[in-house]
Amino acid sequence: MYAIIDIETTGGSARIEKITEIAIYLHDGNQITGEFVSLVNPERNIPYFITNLTGITNEMVEDAPRFFEIARTIVELTEGSTFVAHNARFDYSFIRQEFKSLGFNYKRNILDTVALSRKLFPGYRSYSLGNICEDLRISINGRHRAAGDALATVKLFETLMAKDREINGSKSVLLRNTMISKLNPKLDITKIDNIPDEPGIYYFYNENGDLIYIGKSRNLQQRISTHLSNNTTNRSMEMRDQIADIDWEKTGSELIALLKESSEIKLNKPIYNRAQRRSGFQWGIFSFTDDNGYTNYRYGQLDNDESPISVFTSKEKTKSKLNSLVETYGLCQKLSGLYETDGACFHYQVGICKGACIGKESSKEYNERTEKATEEFIFTRRNFFVIDKGREDEERCAVKIVNGKYGGYGYFNINDMGFGLTAVHECILPSIDNRDIQVILKQYLKSNRVEKIIEF
Repeated sequence: MYAIIDIETTGGSARIEKITEIAIYLHDGNQITGEFVSLVNPERNIPYFITNLTGITNEMVEDAPRFFEIARTIVELTEGSTFVAHNARFDYSFIRQEFKSLGFNYKRNILDTVALSRKLFPGYRSYSLGNICEDLRISINGRHRAAGDALATVKLFETLMAKDREINGSKSVLLRNTMISKLNPKLDITKIDNIPDEPGIYYFYNENGDLIYIGKSRNLQQRISTHLSNNTTNRSMEMRDQIADIDWEKTGSELIALLKESSEIKLNKPIYNRAQRRSGFQWGIFSFTDDNGYTNYRYGQLDNDESPISVFTSKEKTKSKLNSLVETYGLCQKLSGLYETDGACFHYQVGICKGACIGKESSKEYNERTEKATEEFIFTRRNFFVIDKGREDEERCAVKIVNGKYGGYGYFNINDMGFGLTAVHECILPSIDNRDIQVILKQYLKSNRVEKIIEF
């Protein structure tokens, strides 16, 4: 049995957005045998651009059932069925998240009609639902509404089954067990169901027990399943075929997963881990003290030898930040790397700079202002803990920064250990600092919220 499903939502992230409509069509491989269609009250505002796309308004869902009111129906309808959808990970992740918020672990085998379409109908211009249906002459009545898109997926699914039978005859291996048929026969597939949908780090091993890949994810279940069904490149398919065992470790916080992944890759050097992924933050501001005792800044691209005090995504943003520091703290353009000259900077010539560039202002007075400017960057000469969620509800993780350097991480129980700084210090497992770790920390704290920062 198959449950062919489509949902509409308030946005694209299953972690923060909600379902506004769901359609489920049960299919026995020949025809539809049952259906369920309902609007869902997301208990939040539907953004205007989403209403423009789907036509679903806040007024339409005001009296609709909330998800918990239809949850039992969804469980019973899909029990024992394969979850089928176009770009199935999207729909599946939203439904799993809704159930997770209710304390229920919803799991089904998944079949993605995008992957099947690519396999059975290669070479098409696009495999979005609208385009592939148009190319296969499948009509969609009610595009971007759950029932309309789900019924189109039903027709697409039937077309795929017919094509599969044409190619494989009665075996129909592709549809019967799409993911498992592609996996290494020595991989214990029962492990897959036990992978948590939480942040963590994961390890892939070949038949000889060699570690071949290390990765991290905010959702271990989704990321590992993506690897096991990956048909995007020859390299990814080659790795998938070699995965004979899987291991994983929950980290609670994505930050811990990032830090642990980086150090583990450096330590183990798995064959399928390329050079560590380039961060989007490839430019940095650097500081140094010149021969005359003045604190200088410069900007440039990141390298492996020097640690920046802050990182940025572009040259323009880096220069803009330096210009802002110059204006805010009355710094010298020349000593900030923004004005090349053997003499005085332009600001001195117009009476703005106090003359640090030519020795007229003492290094002590000038450095009092650079110290304040540098304090804008969270790491510089500061000692603090980053406190974030742990692996369990009663646990928190701590990342230790000492004099701007990474000192390690650990976990503590908020009930057993209390929240005293001594307990937090004692839980830390010392770790080595390096440029990659610095970039990870600065990028993460610039772009993500954590529970709290505690200075010591």
